[in-house]
Amino acid sequence: MGRGDLTQEEWARLKLHLPKSGKRDGRWVSHRRIINGILYRNRTGMPWRDLPARFGKWKTVYERHRRWSADGTWDRLFAHVLADADAEGRIDWSMVSVDSTTVRVHQHAAGARKKRPRVPGKRTTLRQHRPDEGLGRSRGGFTCKIHLAGEGGRRPLAPLITPGQWADSPQFIPVVDRIRVGRPGGGRPRTRPDQLGGDKAYSSRRNRSYLRRRQIKHTIPEPKNKRANRQIRGSRGGRPTGFDTVIYKRRNEVERTINALKNSRAIATRYDKRAYIFHGTLTLVAIRLWLRP
Repeated sequence: MGRGDLTQEEWARLKLHLPKSGKRDGRWVSHRRIINGILYRNRTGMPWRDLPARFGKWKTVYERHRRWSADGTWDRLFAHVLADADAEGRIDWSMVSVDSTTVRVHQHAAGARKKRPRVPGKRTTLRQHRPDEGLGRSRGGFTCKIHLAGEGGRRPLAPLITPGQWADSPQFIPVVDRIRVGRPGGGRPRTRPDQLGGDKAYSSRRNRSYLRRRQIKHTIPEPKNKRANRQIRGSRGGRPTGFDTVIYKRRNEVERTINALKNSRAIATRYDKRAYIFHGTLTLVAIRLWLRP
């Protein structure tokens, strides 16, 4: 076992949910070796063609990652891993925070074909496909943004990829809607944390109304200009928003979750041309964080 490969405990947790091996053409042979190769590339950020020979042909490793990103296999594995963690009581629902981070896009990630990609041999819609490929422009060049909901144990619950220039507040509801942890024994999945936090970028009437409608307790600071406008309007400005400074100190947990994701160089810098492949890369790194003890 090489450095960064799946341990015996991690493999035992993951292999229960993997697609069955033994199909024709050897398509799903050596799951563990292939996943270790994908993890190696994610950790180092190296080109696929430069993968060490111990992982087999680089084309096989890349194609399996691309296929599983396209057909939603990584998303399904992530859902299974979350459900197992929740059944074991390893998800800290007491505080879930939302934040975002900007990812610098390498020049090799630009130039994807305009034609819509497809899954070979299947007539299905690609999961997580974006026509804009999640690429945005800034003064420094191409950028991409990861919006994330993280739990109190500093592990991700729901990621979302957008272009780098997109604002945080409009993506708040789509990120919270993605929090969906199933139950192995059946029943409705859990979608509401005990407490939800965010910085003042998420302070908007729309977001607060959404959280009140779903009966989710939240701690989001109010910007000074909004507070001043509310006070100027008097009774028409509405009541002041509640804010707990002690609970808000835990918002650093989602920032530390982002730092854990960016320990993988393929996340800290985006090299993937397609948004759905980069989403698969991000999802696999999140799966690895949950597999660790």
